[in-house]
Amino acid sequence: MTNYHHVVQGLSSSSFQENAKPRPHNVPNDNYADLVENEYCGWNRRNALAASTAALAAGFGVSPIAANAATDVATETVVDMAAINAARAKQSDTLPMMMDMNKINAARSSSSTGSTRIYKTLSKSIIPMKDPSPLLAIRSANGEFIQIPRVGYSFYKTPADQAARCTTLALLSGIRHLDVATSYGSNPEIAKSLKKYLDIGLTGLDTKEEKPELLEVLDATRTMGEQHAKTTINSGAGNSILSEAPIVGSAGRRGRRDALFLSHKLSNPEQSTDATQVRRSVKAAIATLGCSYLDMVSIHSPLTDKDRRLTTYQALLDLRDSGFVKTVGVCNYGLGPLQEIIKAGLDLPAVNQLELSPFNAHKDVVEFCDTYGIAVSCAAWSKLSGADGPSEQWDVVAKLAAHKKTTKAQILVRWALQKGYICVPRSAAASKVERMAIAENSYGGVNLDGTNFVLTAEEMTTLDGLDVSYKAGKLGRRDGWEDSDVTGPDWDPTDFM
Repeated sequence: MTNYHHVVQGLSSSSFQENAKPRPHNVPNDNYADLVENEYCGWNRRNALAASTAALAAGFGVSPIAANAATDVATETVVDMAAINAARAKQSDTLPMMMDMNKINAARSSSSTGSTRIYKTLSKSIIPMKDPSPLLAIRSANGEFIQIPRVGYSFYKTPADQAARCTTLALLSGIRHLDVATSYGSNPEIAKSLKKYLDIGLTGLDTKEEKPELLEVLDATRTMGEQHAKTTINSGAGNSILSEAPIVGSAGRRGRRDALFLSHKLSNPEQSTDATQVRRSVKAAIATLGCSYLDMVSIHSPLTDKDRRLTTYQALLDLRDSGFVKTVGVCNYGLGPLQEIIKAGLDLPAVNQLELSPFNAHKDVVEFCDTYGIAVSCAAWSKLSGADGPSEQWDVVAKLAAHKKTTKAQILVRWALQKGYICVPRSAAASKVERMAIAENSYGGVNLDGTNFVLTAEEMTTLDGLDVSYKAGKLGRRDGWEDSDVTGPDWDPTDFM
């Protein structure tokens, strides 16, 4: 069986990922050459050689520029010439039907702000599908892409004294995407379990408190996630780069770190007009978590002012370009702050995390993000089932869950996956139900019984019909803001500006 972390490791940290430009998840094979052509200007010749060979080996075409660069550098580098010649032969057979210079020139002429317009021309970030793969391609630096696990675990409202245990349970269930934040106050405790996992692996995690039956469930969900990941990758679902899981050796600490996706959020007080202070805040988080870099750092909310937002955002882009961060995101951004980034001429965020559910679909923001190639993530749904939640709509979810023999939270996870979103459900570890929920809401957890968990088109339509624009002010959620920020039941952070 292929381990899940091997699948993720191979897609996120192999030489293919480091040297080649992966095909964006919705760019057809016959358009991949166009994207390479437009973005080649930032490559050196050796990278072009590696990219050409790797892309052809994966079944894609490359542009003439990259192919020529491979020819130029071949005499300077110790390489397998048989492989190069085979790649050239394949290139000559496939190139004529793949190149569309009209499309290339149109992309060039529309690109006045770097790669942003090219992404708009060639890429969509939200692709609804019945059975998506566990990984989603999101933009990184220089037009490159990295992979984010579609289902993560959020530490929103997780008590600090339970955070280490929750981290252990999440990792054991196969979750490799951890959603953390300064305002959650749990990074030091999360780091304790992270260190054990990174140093030793799953066997190094502290499970003395856990009962055998829970460990069996965690193992089953992790195994199912691994199996289903390979199934979707082999079937080409989603935006998987390779058709087969790559062959890798012993993962080791570096391999385990590469397979993780650590997403950190800067609090409002950490936003600053002093870029140095922003960089210090991010580096402090890296040190606290005990890792050498973060996969994504996001601004937790737009509730400051234009100068602080833009200076903070630019500082995060600088950290990305210097290797401390792989990509940059935002949270709770409505149209105003997103357009602010465009007007400033800055790279667009990779992800916008919203309080997004069937009860508040944020259709205008989602449409904007999809147009500009920004992936959308659903924030933790901790309040939807509480006293402040939309009771009538919640009853519909409850009936559907009973019919499907799932939990209500699993219905929300499946809804998010099938809409093409990322999601980071949350839980805690104080009770058996909470501990079990970590496994149930993982990628493997919502695939345990195969098609039983897949929502039909009719069921998706029913859930989409529950949208009543249920605002954060009415919901009582406080994720990136304080009570003093909320002006009433119709208040929502996405309406800021």
